[in-house]
Amino acid sequence: MKYLKLIRYQNLLMLAFMQVLFRYSFLKGQNIPLALSDWQYGLLVLSTVLLAAAGYVINDVFDTETDQINRPEKVIIGKSVSETSGYNIYIALNITGVAIGFYLSNVIGRPGFATIFILMASLLYFYSTTLKQIMILGNFVVALLLAMSVLLIGIFDLFPATVAENKAQMASLFSILTDYALFAFMINFIREIVKDIEDVNGDYNQGMNTLPIAIGISRTAKIVSILSIIPFIVSLLYIKQYFLENSLYIATLYAFALVLAPLLYFMVKVFSAKSQKEFNHLSNVLKLILLFGILSIVVITLNIHYNA
Repeated sequence: MKYLKLIRYQNLLMLAFMQVLFRYSFLKGQNIPLALSDWQYGLLVLSTVLLAAAGYVINDVFDTETDQINRPEKVIIGKSVSETSGYNIYIALNITGVAIGFYLSNVIGRPGFATIFILMASLLYFYSTTLKQIMILGNFVVALLLAMSVLLIGIFDLFPATVAENKAQMASLFSILTDYALFAFMINFIREIVKDIEDVNGDYNQGMNTLPIAIGISRTAKIVSILSIIPFIVSLLYIKQYFLENSLYIATLYAFALVLAPLLYFMVKVFSAKSQKEFNHLSNVLKLILLFGILSIVVITLNIHYNA
């Protein structure tokens, strides 16, 4: 159990679920060729999960002192798992993840795509050692990596199977994946700042320069509230343009009830939040918004079939 906690298995399950969902509830129903077989796609999911797990491990290794202040009950490295074991697990996870990525890149005839996996592993390492201490940049990198896990689906499953005859359809599907990647980026970027507010005491003692340390918790909370207006407006415009104009009323109701309403709740609550408990709650609200946002692909697909 200690090793599962170390790699944040709940987050990894959500990541894997998201990638499986996009392929089997969306792409598989589009009557298009896909570059990867089912088991090869399973390897793509596994590779992403392994690299993310490695990122969590190395982050815990470098964050031991900070975590002892912020969340002492959740510290694993140095308590139930030694630092040496942590490094060994990190190396094993990374090597396996990158090796699978290298194999898949050769399967689709694009060996150069292996650099994507190396870049992801490198960014996660540099985030833990350096980038997370730089205001906003660390938040940006983590959000970007989550968005990248959505784009990987298109890069490895759609792009190599694109030919002149299906180019327009493939471009349209890749565009939808990009929209979801952008949504995931925006929500996760905001969530990372909220987590910085949660961890402000430990981060301050470690000499980090996060946004709440630089300008204070209250100002940061207000900036987060203003920032959350962006995904709210973008989602609203997206619903109007793509859902309502195509008579996708079930998807519209779903989006209003489970994405826009919680986002509005977040915007109001974060403006006046003060305690660590409140920010932890709001961080979980954003996690749910992200989950329901990703699940909307299933609702949209079913709504289209229902209308047909």
